[in-house]
This record gives sequence, C-alpha cells and structure tokens, in this order.
Amino acid sequence: MAKNALLEIKRSMEPHVGQKIMLRANGGRRKTIERSGVLEETYPSVFIVKLDQEQHAFKRVSYSYADILTESVEVTVCNDDGQVRITYIQH
Repeated sequence: MAKNALLEIKRSMEPHVGQKIMLRANGGRRKTIERSGVLEETYPSVFIVKLDQEQHAFKRVSYSYADILTESVEVTVCNDDGQVRITYIQH
C-alpha cells in the first residue's frame, strides 16, 4: 500500500517539473526549514529542487517521496501569480 502511495505522489509531481515550489521541511528540534525554488527533476525515489540563488547557500536539494508521505516535507506548487496551486500533504 505504501508503495502505491509513493508512486501516486511521484506521478502527481511529474507535471509540475519546471514550476516554482515552496518547501517546508522538518529540521529537527521543533525547527522548520522553508525553502523556495524550481522543481528540477523527478526520479524513481527522489525529486530535485533547484533553490533560489539569492536566498540559499546550496544550489540544489533532494527529498524522497517518503518524506512527503511521512509529512517530514510539505511541497506547495505556486502559480505564476505567486498564488498556491496544490499542496501535497498526506492525511
């Protein structure tokens, strides 16, 4: 069942490659990390985000689809207007 959920998350992210996204990740010790960038690529187990250069020291980060499933990472895809289009959260 979890494998189907991971595949469903991957498939739902694939059409958004190249679009701006917002990431909210659990940083441990009650710390939340918020990042923004472009969904660069999806792979079978992970997805790559190219971060906005002026805001972050790193160029790219990767997360697994399991991070979304376990609610360690929340991914929000944005419109060109900056409005939220879709939020991937497993309930």
